[in-house]
Amino acid sequence: MNRVTPKLLESVRHTAVESKVAPSLERRRLRTYALILLADGALFNLAFALASLVWEDRWAEPRAMLAAQAMLPAFYTIALYNGSYGLKALSDWLFAARQALVALVISAGLINFLAFYTKSNEDFSRAAVTLGLIFTALLLVLLRRAITGFIDWRWNGRIANRLVIDDGGSDFAYPDAVTISARELGLDPGSHDPFMLDRLGKLLRNQDHVVVSCPRERREEWALLLKSAGIYGEIVSEPAHSLGAIGVHRYDVLDRTTLVVSTGPLRLRSRIIKRLFDIATALAGLLALSPLLIAVAIAIKLEDRGPVLFVQRRLGRGNQFFDMFKFRSMREEKLDRNGDRSTARDDDRITRVGAFIRRTSIDELPQLINVLTGDMSIVGPRPHAIGSQANKKFFWEVDRKYWQRHCLKPGLTGLAQVRGHRGATEVEKDLTDRLQSDLEYIAKWSLLRDIKIVLKTVMVLKHNNAY
Repeated sequence: MNRVTPKLLESVRHTAVESKVAPSLERRRLRTYALILLADGALFNLAFALASLVWEDRWAEPRAMLAAQAMLPAFYTIALYNGSYGLKALSDWLFAARQALVALVISAGLINFLAFYTKSNEDFSRAAVTLGLIFTALLLVLLRRAITGFIDWRWNGRIANRLVIDDGGSDFAYPDAVTISARELGLDPGSHDPFMLDRLGKLLRNQDHVVVSCPRERREEWALLLKSAGIYGEIVSEPAHSLGAIGVHRYDVLDRTTLVVSTGPLRLRSRIIKRLFDIATALAGLLALSPLLIAVAIAIKLEDRGPVLFVQRRLGRGNQFFDMFKFRSMREEKLDRNGDRSTARDDDRITRVGAFIRRTSIDELPQLINVLTGDMSIVGPRPHAIGSQANKKFFWEVDRKYWQRHCLKPGLTGLAQVRGHRGATEVEKDLTDRLQSDLEYIAKWSLLRDIKIVLKTVMVLKHNNAY
């Protein structure tokens, strides 16, 4: 019997993982939501224009169209919050139609209430508005039915990626889900091997729903990994307090019960807001700082003719590797690509230009490119090198919750940094203080907090450079 060497086995596993990475369906859903939003607006106007033609014998009579335009913003607001433009609405047309009609009725009531108190009811034709609402309701229902029919025909009804990880637990035949074997792909939840976590991160990428079936003794370890991945995850199990379950989901057809142990830190709306903030801030930063960036690049090149940028592999969202950019501050022959040695004061590896750009944090500015490519965020937990240690221990050996900080994209700055938790990690407390701040940031994210952290970062840098 032929034996497979560890290196070859790792290559086989990597190839197997690459073949199972799911395509993103979130973009498909976002495009669909946008089209439905536009279609709803067009249907509103069409319905009221038609109503005015039927009742007033005039196409798009101004009073009828005014009613449509007044009602549409209220309809959008309610529909966005009641799930009319959500995942379930793409698969269940009855649900989608019901939620759209609820939004329509409430928006009509609000506009009528407002018109009554402003004494502007006479500006509208009651018959034309009523007829417009009826036509709108019919068109909204027909649109929802057509959309689900199109999805069934064009995409075979597939609007979400579902993954089942079989790690030796009970059978879980989840419909429309891809099932993988943890054993075949070398996925060990008890291991802290960054390369295994990178494989798992690739498998979980773009997944909307992950279910793990494993023995009782491995449930807590899988719960930690799912939380660290920042995805919606469940574990086939009876309720267990130690897993920190946040919900129970029963599959009657399969006669199985799962515990919901993770949902991801940010919902779709929050992720969109954060990403738009990242793009706007990174573009503005690159534009405003371009003279400084060019000057620093020239200075680095002139000092020793070496490369301007230092590219280092770091751990990012979902415990996946990415290449992080920095201005090179060390001598080329002494570069530490794994981060095995923390930088110390009077470090003999640092160049003269490097000492200045490290002291002023200018060396971090090329990470604005990482923000634009989507590997990083403006604000988030700072990414660490693979070999980083505290008290001669790898960070994950100091605290198991370390992996959980990777459920969000790493940041150019973060809550830990503005609190002063930066620099070398010589003792374990240096890490645990940062970790506590990172987990607090993840739990309490808001756009306003991101803006405050950016402003505080600027103030901290000004204060440090004044001395």
